[in-house]
This record gives sequence, C-alpha cells and structure tokens, in this order.
Amino acid sequence: MARRSRTVIPEVPLHVIQRGNNRQACFFADQDYQFYLQCLSEAASKHHCAVHAYVIMTNYVHLLLTPATEDSASRVMQSIGRRYVQYVNLTYRRSGTLWEGRFKASLVQAEDDLLGCYRYIELNPVRAGMVSAPEAYRWSSHRIHIGLAPNRFVTDHPLFDSLGASDEQRHKAYRALFDAHLDPSNETTIRQSVHNGWPTGSDRFRKQIEATLARKVMPGRRGHPPKSAMEPARVTE
Repeated sequence: MARRSRTVIPEVPLHVIQRGNNRQACFFADQDYQFYLQCLSEAASKHHCAVHAYVIMTNYVHLLLTPATEDSASRVMQSIGRRYVQYVNLTYRRSGTLWEGRFKASLVQAEDDLLGCYRYIELNPVRAGMVSAPEAYRWSSHRIHIGLAPNRFVTDHPLFDSLGASDEQRHKAYRALFDAHLDPSNETTIRQSVHNGWPTGSDRFRKQIEATLARKVMPGRRGHPPKSAMEPARVTE
C-alpha cells in the first residue's frame, strides 16, 4: 500500500510531531534536550524554516513551523533526525532505530487556529501530568513566549506579534491565553489532524488546500472512522 503523501505548502504553518520508536524514550538527560534544540536551531536556519513553538517530551517532539519551500520542513527533520540519532547512539552506546518512521504533519489555518496550536503544543507537559503549569517545564517555547527565558531561535508568527505593541505587552497577552482551558473539541481536532495528516482549520481552509494541491486531503465520510482517527483517552500528545 502506497504511503500517503505529506501535505506541505510553502509559507503555510505546519504542526509536526515525531515520536520515539514504539513510544520508547528518546531523551534521557538535560544535555540531550539541549543538543536537540541546537540541531533544531541550526537546521531551521540552514533550510529556511521559521520555528514558532516547540515542546520536547521524553519520547516525542512537537514543532510548529512555517517552511519557506515545499521541502524545508522535510530537510529540517532529516537533518535533526540524522544528527540526533548519531549523538544518542554514540553517547549511550546503542544502535538501531530511534524514531518511529516518518514524522507526521498538519497544515494549520493561521487566522483561526494558530495560537490554539501554540497552546496545544506548550500544554503537553501539563496534560501529561509532569507539571502543573506550562512555565514550569524547561523544554518548551512557553517560557520564551512569556518572557522568562531568552529567545535564541524562535521566530514568532505575525499573529503572535499582533498580541501587543511591545515584548512586554505580547508576553502578558500570551500568558493570559493560558488562564482558560483549551476547548476539548479544539484539542481533539488538533490531535487528530496532526496524527492523520489532515489540515487543522475550517472547511473553507481545507477546500482551499485541496484546490491548491488538486487532490483530496480529508478522508471520505462513509462508514466508521478509521482506528487511527479514534484517540484513546490515555494519549496526551
């Protein structure tokens, strides 16, 4: 059976997830997270991909990117994957597969869903029960977005910049977005979209994507939904 083609359009935000093989751990010590971020920073710069948000969990990674070209995101993920696997194998004297095949990705409608995707990504450690608030987790972009950590490579989307006229105003407005819980239906939509490669956004946005690509990007509605679209309650990604 042929692999489903990944949907990427230059200058359209892309929500990316990459998981450890068989959901096994990929990060074991602080230096591992630091090296991954170094790889991400260098690859994003080299391959012209803006990084808007990220979270690195023990066995998976979420990124929110805007690629400049159709292959920017793939080149970034290939570069990180190759360098990080070599690093882990050398550091921990292991061999074999680290990642679960190809990364998964979902185009994101900027106007309606982008900041929700920022929040979804940065709330991962809270949903996983690792921390009580996103600012308590070191390995995400949240502390950058609220002004508690230096920004070394994150390039925020114009929608984030529109939250205020100054860094202080933007940090305050962004923090306020987390005072309310993310709508469970929005959370489910984002999760299902990235795991299945569907666009995250309105029906109009999906139709625009299909018109641009001249092909369907959503499954048909007949019969029962595929198992891959049904999220078990235990999944927190």
